[in-house]
Parts: sequence; C-alpha cells; structure tokens
Amino acid sequence: MEGVGRPGDDEAPGRVSYQGAPGAFSHEACLDLRPWDEPVAFDTFEAAINALKAGEVGAALIPVENSTIGRVEPAASLVESSGLTIVGDAWRPIRLALMSVEGARLGDIKTAESHPAALGQCTGFLTANSITAVEAFDTAGAARAVAEAGDPTRAAVAPIRAAEVYELSILSNDIQDSADNRTRFVLLSA
Repeated sequence: MEGVGRPGDDEAPGRVSYQGAPGAFSHEACLDLRPWDEPVAFDTFEAAINALKAGEVGAALIPVENSTIGRVEPAASLVESSGLTIVGDAWRPIRLALMSVEGARLGDIKTAESHPAALGQCTGFLTANSITAVEAFDTAGAARAVAEAGDPTRAAVAPIRAAEVYELSILSNDIQDSADNRTRFVLLSA
C-alpha cells in the first residue's frame, strides 16, 4: 500500500478516516501506512466510510479480515456495499496487550474490554486467567474507558500505543492466541 496516493512535493497532505479512538489498531495503521496524511477518527466504520463519501476526507482505511477470526464485521460488509474503490491493501501484524490502571495486578482483573474482534483473538488468554470479556466499540476506546474508570479490576485489550496514550500499565503483552495474528486493511477512495 505504500506509495498509493502519496502526495507530490507541491501537494498538501490529505486526510484518512478510520474507526476508533487514537491509539487503536486502525490509527496505528494510518500512521504507519499513510504517514503523510492526517488520520481522522470516527466512532463507527459506517461513519468513517460516510466521511469519505461526503468528501470530508480523501481516503478511508478499514480492517476487513483477520488471520485468527476471519472477516471483521460489520466493516467487511460495509466496504462491500459502499460503492467505493479499494485502491490498496496491507496485512498488518496485530499484537494485543492487557492493560489497566497503575497498581493493578493480573490476578485482580475480572473483566477485559475491547472490540469484539480483538476479544476473539485472545480467548485462550482470557479463559486461562478467568477474565470475562466485555465488548466495546474499539480497542483504544476501551483503554480510554478503563483509564477514566480507575478501577483496578477492569482491563482493556488493546495495542501498546493505547497504553501510552491513556497512561495505562501493561499487565501482559502478546496475549493473542496466534503468534502470526494479522489484520488486512483496505484503503478506500471515492
């Protein structure tokens, strides 16, 4: 995907929509795959796609498939029905971490919040540690909610960047069930 839509020397950087809060995997993918563009966060996949249709952004970066759980829904269906053009795609490694507030310990965690796709990628770890999965809109949004709650029995499953953004402590890293956990992101254009 590198180089797709890269601006020339005389062009201003564009804007790329993604679903999630700052620190989400889609945010990381925007920063890594489109470093010349401004990432713009939206709460839902539909809103990120609609922003492209409305001309608010020049592209959208959407996850559609994961090596562990298969299709990322509803994102994949929304892309298929959007009428937009896929102009690039890239598989990105997905490393999940369990994070909570400062002072929390793994043995005290009762619930882990995250996007359903992320929770599905670490069921072995959660089951082995008797942690109940709680669905949230996105990985980084779950990290933000855990930080705001300040409850040491709550954790989030999210990328390491989310721990940095929301000042959380990593309790366990690489908790995904597959060492080769990857997600395919597609770049959409109008």
